[in-house]
Amino acid sequence: MTLQIRDASPADETAWRALWGGYLAFYKVDLDPAVTDRTWARLMDPAAPLSGRLAFEGDRMLGFALHHHHCSTWVMGDDCYLEDLFVSDAARGKGVGRALLDDLVALSKARGWHRLYWHTDETNSRARALYDSYAPYDGHVRYRLKL
Repeated sequence: MTLQIRDASPADETAWRALWGGYLAFYKVDLDPAVTDRTWARLMDPAAPLSGRLAFEGDRMLGFALHHHHCSTWVMGDDCYLEDLFVSDAARGKGVGRALLDDLVALSKARGWHRLYWHTDETNSRARALYDSYAPYDGHVRYRLKL
């Protein structure tokens, strides 16, 4: 499999929305379409902190890594937060997730960001096997307060 990974562009919207729908279905989440519209708008806005890297085989989009960087109180520079990583069902197990993570590691290093971090559902054993090959579980528990 020959992969190309690049930044999201306006021409990618339809394919991204299809994968995004698969991602939401995987996590059994039903979002208001306005949230998806806003997410795409942010991905296309160069002033927004949210960015997207997309993996392709030929002209077929196989996965995405949505991320943003931010300042940190724990290091002198910035961190990168990988908010969403998804690979299509057909491409799972073929190295696409690893390629997206490797790409984001390289991008983070090139931009001088100090750490890359993410989280996943504790029952997502397939993703955790991949993630554990990059960094050990650090014992942190996430809390989310809806406002």
